[in-house]
Amino acid sequence: MPRAFVFDAYGTLFDVHAAIGKHRAAAGPDGDRFSEIWRTKQLEYTWTLTLTGRYLDFWTLTERALDFAFARFPSVDTALRPKLLAAYRELDAFPDARAVLRDLKVRGETTAILSNGTPEMLGAAVAAARIELDAVLSVDAIRIYKPRPEVYALVTERFQSSPADIVFVSSNRWDVMGAANFGFRTVWINRARNPEEYGPAPDAVLADLGGLTSFA
Repeated sequence: MPRAFVFDAYGTLFDVHAAIGKHRAAAGPDGDRFSEIWRTKQLEYTWTLTLTGRYLDFWTLTERALDFAFARFPSVDTALRPKLLAAYRELDAFPDARAVLRDLKVRGETTAILSNGTPEMLGAAVAAARIELDAVLSVDAIRIYKPRPEVYALVTERFQSSPADIVFVSSNRWDVMGAANFGFRTVWINRARNPEEYGPAPDAVLADLGGLTSFA
């Protein structure tokens, strides 16, 4: 049996498009594309910084990615900036996230987050979502972003376990790749029904978190 179920945060437990969702009418017809660019650039910045051996915290990258999105879509009023950032700090959790974490807790399983987010961001999101976890681990401790193996080692160090004892759950296929390469058992939550890519293959592919409690 696994020692712990470890979850990515953004896109897996928390809906990264919930911020624009709260202000969709004000954002206008480009709102969805705006949100996609915001997310894409946010991740791109983590990868490019890590490749060049540099680090800026995830909140700074979130702000910079948002500014890029405003520049890319001038139709979206920049007056929304503080509202969108406030909403991002307290992103909505997916309904299935609350349910699966509750069910795992009832079963007595250990649960944790491993995320690019800063401790402050993650604390605010977890509190707003009213979810309970045994640990919240941030890359900020080592100032390197996923999918570097040093990030996944934060889990084995925290729980004093081998990689094979961990089930790692993410909606990001590149994140699943990094975790699988480290030796975790992996579950890809393919909400968008994207085609398979990368390798090694995940141990399971689920359309949502609902089927996770049957995974052992």
